[in-house]
Amino acid sequence: MKKTIGILGGMGPLATADLFCKIITHTQASKDQEHIPILIDNNTAIPDRTTALLHGGDDPMPEMTKSAKRLEAAGADVLIMPCNIAHNYFELLQQQVNIPFLNMIDLTCQVMLEKGVTTAGLLATTGTIQTGIYQRYASQYGITIFCPDDAQQEDVMQLIYSGVKAGNESFAVKPVQQCAQELLARGAQVMILGCTELPVAMQMYPLSFPAFDPTLELALAAIRFASNG
Repeated sequence: MKKTIGILGGMGPLATADLFCKIITHTQASKDQEHIPILIDNNTAIPDRTTALLHGGDDPMPEMTKSAKRLEAAGADVLIMPCNIAHNYFELLQQQVNIPFLNMIDLTCQVMLEKGVTTAGLLATTGTIQTGIYQRYASQYGITIFCPDDAQQEDVMQLIYSGVKAGNESFAVKPVQQCAQELLARGAQVMILGCTELPVAMQMYPLSFPAFDPTLELALAAIRFASNG
């Protein structure tokens, strides 16, 4: 019997839906009954993580803890969380539940190393970059991270917040495309889509560059866990 996946979602809703869809589309199943049971807590009351970590905004831990415990109580056997910056709270959240919690950033760095990636550009929220969470995990695997400059970082933030989160399908993405090209020119082999809105952006907009999708790696790891225990 397949185990039940719990998705700690709402950060944001489109990113949550993207993870759910990736689990469904990458599961080998010929009928409904062969798919993996999935519980989703789309908790949109969770305060913004970048605002909390960089600007003293409301603490997201109470709401994230509520979600984690709700999912465990509802029958989840494993938790996954489609938000990169929220992984700054990963260890604290893991302590709140008695079921496994898969770490998206650690999984991403593991798979990059397995695929021969030793340098990567990081496209992410300012909070994710400034907290250094990807840099810390990547250094454990011998991977060098390149980050945008301040002006480029503002372009990435606009894409995330004024583009994807705002549902603006006509958002101008040329500056972010140029940012990625410059990071590649500096020596990055791929771009890490280090905000879960960015894989959505790759589908919504005419962006084209070699990219590594942490949401997909989390989906694949969750499928393996649920299928094999």
